[in-house]
Amino acid sequence: MGMRKVIYSMLISLDGYVESPSGDIGWSAPDEEVHAFINDLSRDMGGSLYGRRLYENMAAFWPTADQNPDAPAVEVEYARLWRAMPKYVFSKTLDKVDWNSTLMTGDLEEEVTRLKRQEGGDLEVGGATLAWSVLRLGLVDEFRIFLQPYVLGSGKPFFPRLDTAFKTRLLETKAFPSGIVYLRYEVG
Repeated sequence: MGMRKVIYSMLISLDGYVESPSGDIGWSAPDEEVHAFINDLSRDMGGSLYGRRLYENMAAFWPTADQNPDAPAVEVEYARLWRAMPKYVFSKTLDKVDWNSTLMTGDLEEEVTRLKRQEGGDLEVGGATLAWSVLRLGLVDEFRIFLQPYVLGSGKPFFPRLDTAFKTRLLETKAFPSGIVYLRYEVG
């Protein structure tokens, strides 16, 4: 049995940031074509790994996004995918989680390694803070980057400071008419 991969995927600015200095991510909203592509990738995922902050942000919108009569079809579809997706929420402060989610309070390395060994599709790690911790533990297998045509100048970077360099290998690219470029790399 092969191990599931952990995939770190986010929309980032051209200069490598996932949030503006004020924490804003509105600039990164994908257009309909990119959103549909993300939906296709999400459909194949076996689960999502979230930290508390991203989980709370996602849970505040996606559980009912498909009930908005003005919601675009790609948002309706993603809301349904999101609800069905198993979510593993790593938090020491939350008491409970909903929406097909499991609260993970144990050791991060042990829990992620256990999840990787389970049957099922690959796991996406969302949110830079949790992803940084998983990356530093050497548990990220692939990067899926949606490079946005914005330069923020500063903010929260996609990659943390690392003590050890590592090599990646380009697996796939796709350019979208909006100027967004999808880059897929495997670690090692």
